[in-house]
This record gives sequence, C-alpha cells and structure tokens, in this order.
Amino acid sequence: MPCVSSHLDQMVKMPCSYSSVVDKILMVEQILSEFRLNKEELKEVMKRMQREMIRGLRLETHEEASVKMLPTYVCSTPEGSEVGDFLALDLGGTNFRVMLVKVGADEERSWKVETKNQMYSIPEDAMTGTAEMLFDYIAECMSDFLDKHHIKHKKLPLGFTFSFPVRHEDIDKGILLNWTKGFKASGAEGNNVVGLLRDAIKRRGDFEMDVVAMVNDTVATMISCYYEDRSCEVGMIVGTGCNACYMEEMRTVELVEGEEGRMCVNTEWGAFGDNGELEDFRLEYDRVVDETSVNPGQQLYEKLISGKYMGELVRLVLMKLVNEDLLFNGEASETLKTRGSFETRYVSQVESDSGDRKQIYNILSSLGVLPSELDCDIVRLVCESVSTRSAHMCGAGLAGVINLMRERRSQEALKITVGVDGSVYKLHPCFRDRFHKIVWDLTPHCEITFIQSEEGSGRGAALISAVACKMAACMLTQ
Repeated sequence: MPCVSSHLDQMVKMPCSYSSVVDKILMVEQILSEFRLNKEELKEVMKRMQREMIRGLRLETHEEASVKMLPTYVCSTPEGSEVGDFLALDLGGTNFRVMLVKVGADEERSWKVETKNQMYSIPEDAMTGTAEMLFDYIAECMSDFLDKHHIKHKKLPLGFTFSFPVRHEDIDKGILLNWTKGFKASGAEGNNVVGLLRDAIKRRGDFEMDVVAMVNDTVATMISCYYEDRSCEVGMIVGTGCNACYMEEMRTVELVEGEEGRMCVNTEWGAFGDNGELEDFRLEYDRVVDETSVNPGQQLYEKLISGKYMGELVRLVLMKLVNEDLLFNGEASETLKTRGSFETRYVSQVESDSGDRKQIYNILSSLGVLPSELDCDIVRLVCESVSTRSAHMCGAGLAGVINLMRERRSQEALKITVGVDGSVYKLHPCFRDRFHKIVWDLTPHCEITFIQSEEGSGRGAALISAVACKMAACMLTQ
C-alpha cells in the first residue's frame, strides 16, 4: 500500500498490552512531529529562498548570498533544426556517463533524438585524489567508449554535464567554486573545468574532441525536456544532490551585462541555509548528518532533502527511538549503529511495502535486527516522516522559484513546465506526489506541469552543444 500513511488505526494491535502499544505509538508520533511542516512554515521557507535568490542575482550582495544564482550563458533553447552527432559526458555523482547522441529530423520534420550510452563507476581514489587523476580517468572512459562505437577517428562536438557549483565565464569556460557530493579531488577548485578536461584528452593523445559547452545537470534536464514541451523553463534534480535552474530575465542577472531576453540561471540552492537561514528548521538529526559529512556547514538545504542523506537521517531517528526504548526492545545491532548502514534505497523499499511488512522485515533482518510487527510499522512511520519533509522542503523551494518568475514577468497567471530528473524523484514511491501537491498549494496563480526527464543530463548536454554549434549561445557585448 504505497503512499498510505501508517496511522494509529493501521498499527498492529496486541491485545495483551493494548494500552502500552498505544502509549508507545503516541510517544513515537511525538518525536516524529518535529518533521511535520505546516503551510505557514513552508511559506516562510519559500520567502527566505526568494530573498536569497534576489541577493544572489545582485552584484553588491552576490558574494555573501548563500544561493549563488550562477549565470550559465545558456540563452537559447533548441529550435529543432540542429542535426548531427554529438558526444555528451555526464559527471555529477559516483557514476560517470558517456553518451553518443544523434540529432535528426524524421519524415514529418519532427525532432528525432537517438542515444547510445555507457555508465562507468568512478573509483574512490579518483574522486578524492588529484584533479589530474580524476580527469585522466574520465578521458580513459571516453577513449574506451569511442573504441566500442568505432568513432575514434571523428572529432565530435562535446557537451559536458558537470553538476557542481561553477562560475561560468562563457558557455565553454567555468571555474569550479567547490566540490560537493563527496568529491574532493585536489587542484580542481578555482580552475577551469573544461581546461582540465581538454588537458587530460591532450595527455592521452589517442583522440580529439571539440568541447563546445559545459552545463549543470539541471540545465541539461531543462533543455532535454524542452524538446518534449516548449513551455519547459525550469529544470530540477532530486537525486544524490538537489538543485534547480530556470530562465531568468536578463535585466536582473547583474553578474552579466545585457538587458534583453532571458538567461538560464543555475540557482545552486543546495547551499541555501549556509548563512543561517534554516536554523529554526534544522533538527538534531540534521546537525549530526552535517557534522559527520565531508563538508560541514555547507549545502544545508540539500542535506534536508537529497538522497545522499535521507537514509542516514532515518537511521539517526531509529537510533533515537531505540535509545528511548521505543523500538527493537531498546537494542540496536552493530550494523544499525554504523553510519551509512541504512541506505536511502531502503527508505523507498520500506514505503513500497504492500502492507504485509515482509519487505520491511527483510531489510531490518539484513541490518541484524529481528523486528516485531509493531517495530516494522514504526520504521515505516519514520521513513514516511523523513521523506515527506524532504518533499515538502523541496516543494517550498521550487514554489519560491516559480512565484518569482511570475512576478518578474508581471503575469497574472503563469503557465510553465518543470523538467525533473534524479533518483529520489523517479524511484521513491511517494515523493513525487507529495512534492507536486506542495508546489501546487504554494503557487495559486500558476499552472505547473511536471515532466520526468529521460536521459536528461546527457541528452540535454548534447542538445546544448548543438545550440552552441549554431552560435546560438549568448555572445554578450557591452
């Protein structure tokens, strides 16, 4: 029974000690009530997000703003007339993807996009070693892919999806501000990422590549979805990380000269809260997750939402309940006591349980715990509480973005499509519905459609390369 809340009347009843069961559930509910946010609280999150977005766009407050609102230099959207073969790279998590994208037109002159791709796993030493090691590994994967598809002799235009905070100086030049998502490769921060990739390709010397565009995964998702729906002007990722981009009026993007038209802005909203804007919303579990992360004090909004942290938040709540003698007879296994042992995929699996508790029982057994039926119900409640707060927090942020777009355009009603990608959005059984509902509730004057991106990051990067090849990228002059 996915997406059905496990309320008291659904709980297993134990006739011999019914009152003690009820007492236990009420105490658990009391602890979990901290995760519930009412509409007024979510409106407050939305307003604070908008405040930081505006500060990020303004020249005088950009440096101190937590939401950096980085210009992407993507101003044009594909017209459907770009044809040819393009290569796309997608680096944004522990897996790295190489993709060949063929863009053409069919008999009806409608767009046709074909893709072939391969996933490569990034070794820990490449993630945390030097930039040279990381980019040499990426170039090695590219070489392998080109060999397999017999296209090493071709010099293809390349679009690079690079899903970390970057300050763009042009569509093919961006300075890495800081690593996120567990990456720590030294010598990359403060340097041009495209330059690091070009150097690695040069060091190999066995193929040539024309790197024409570098984009964030949110931007690539937006562009990819634009091919499906011309109203798509927002891109969002909810997976290992969480971020959004949207088409902003050029006149308000003070970091770039020019008044006409619109430019896609990468919000980098994961860092919202880094200046204390979310202190009254952060719980004890959030503080532990942050303190034990590779980047304490950074990406605080993302740490409330994304898949990288959701499982650990659940584990910390379970440990609290064990310590309060409300779960597993007050005893946790050594595995459950270990940081990172409760994976985010377990949250999805627990909430997908059909109601017979078998799936929940199997997960807990694999963690060294032998749960009662009541324990299984409590674990489900915990998962629902953490994932629902994640969906609601994320929804408040997106509502802030869309309401600001409507105000900027002075439109009484805004009709818009949001392209979304990411494992949490795609795979969690209830996240999508909870998230959509909050966004719609908080945007009464907007008509919002959500479309799920398929192969968004890679395909979008290739399509942006196609646009760049047509010289449709912004070439801004004074």
